[in-house]
Amino acid sequence: MKDKFLFGVVCGMIGGSLLIANSVKARQMVKDGQEQVKQKVEQMSQKMKKNSSEN
Repeated sequence: MKDKFLFGVVCGMIGGSLLIANSVKARQMVKDGQEQVKQKVEQMSQKMKKNSSEN
């Protein structure tokens, strides 16, 4: 069971990387997602700094 699961995970990772490497649209989606994550992390860190300075 574990072997089949790991094989599926590896195949999915390889398939996903091939899709991203060959698709401009998919690559742009990944870049947009990364940018959104960066913005959220920055917002959270700014809120935490603000909250810690208020205390």
